[in-house]
Amino acid sequence: MFSELSESYLQFLFNTTYDMTDPTYVVSNAVQLCSKEAVNEFAASVTPIFYYVNFLLSYFGNGLVLFIIYKYEKLNTATNIFLLNLVLSNILFASSLPFWAKYHVSEWIFGLALCKMVSSAYFIGFYSSILFLTLMTFDRYLAVVHAVAAAKSRKKSYAIIASVMVWCVSIAASVKELVLQNVWKSPINGLMCEESGFPESTMERWRLVSYYQQFLLFFLLPLFMVMFCYISIAVRILSTRMKEKCRAIKLIFVIIFTFFACWTPYNIVILLRAIKITRKSENADSCSDMESLDYALYLTRNIAYLYCCISPMFYTFLGKKFQSHFRRLITKKIPCLKRHMSISSQSTRTTSQRTPHSAHEY
Repeated sequence: MFSELSESYLQFLFNTTYDMTDPTYVVSNAVQLCSKEAVNEFAASVTPIFYYVNFLLSYFGNGLVLFIIYKYEKLNTATNIFLLNLVLSNILFASSLPFWAKYHVSEWIFGLALCKMVSSAYFIGFYSSILFLTLMTFDRYLAVVHAVAAAKSRKKSYAIIASVMVWCVSIAASVKELVLQNVWKSPINGLMCEESGFPESTMERWRLVSYYQQFLLFFLLPLFMVMFCYISIAVRILSTRMKEKCRAIKLIFVIIFTFFACWTPYNIVILLRAIKITRKSENADSCSDMESLDYALYLTRNIAYLYCCISPMFYTFLGKKFQSHFRRLITKKIPCLKRHMSISSQSTRTTSQRTPHSAHEY
């Protein structure tokens, strides 16, 4: 976390020795060193709050979805299998956030083994969450646009194989965290859980690979697939005589807009950081530019992480079936709401009898 902000500065101060009397060490260009103290203080004060909020929202929302699946659903459909895996990936990702929140406040106090495990869980959950969101979108595309042709292929085995592939890709993309993450002591910040153990040039190359991997594989590809699938679904719905097609189109617009709004700023910052690494030898960036990029990274990353925590809401409680399950759960726990819920449910069923089934999932 902190290495991207202060590693080069610390190495200059503590890992390099210069003989100032030797003329060969005299350079004609000034070496620019940028203090990261203000950025680190900002991260220490703001990031833990975001992480704890994301953790609580994720465990509440995803836990509720998990309980409803366990209570009222069966894992015999592709949709439920994908949804279960999405919830598990979000919970895995959220489980790492309290560790990072504590780390931003002080130092890494959890040891080397947890440093590697938490870092791996963080990225495996993060990457798999994005891919499962994309996979669920594609599955809905098949169910609505190619309903007849996909009826035979959308079986339990297809969902299991696709889910295993997503987990394998996510683990493979996160292997470097397990290998490169180490605990070392910084003279200024104390114990650090960061990528280390190789020369700085090697670490920068790995960082560059991670940035482009994030931008291309876990942003552009999902974004194009989500837009294509939901635009195709919208066109399909508009071509029918569905009574609730306006509601469905509005919900599709909300999903696409939220996905785009949450993910685009963060991934643009990721791309700019990758460009900055490739231009590092040119000394083209001023301290103010790099500081602005660091601030932008912290803010946009937390917004992107928040989407991982709230995404199950779009795929569950906005659908008719899960709304019905939620009403059943609430009326069972709070009997005084039963009469109101019954009236609302009866109205919904009356409308649903006049509406094709494919519209209900939106």
